[in-house]
Amino acid sequence: MGLTDKAKGKAKEFEGKATGDKSREAEGKLDQAKGDAKDALENARDAAGNLIDRARGEAEERRAERDLEEDRR
Repeated sequence: MGLTDKAKGKAKEFEGKATGDKSREAEGKLDQAKGDAKDALENARDAAGNLIDRARGEAEERRAERDLEEDRR
């Protein structure tokens, strides 16, 4: 997700360094940070989704066990 921003940022930073344009260099670093932030957000979303899936699975297991116990009675 943030790969495009990081690549674009690297190019801008390189261009800024090569031409002595501090503003362009800073813009490149900002784009790279934006890419890192997007990656971090995507990782957090994935982790949250995994936790939700795990909780649902565990709840389903408990329901199945409870239903099995009720059927035995």
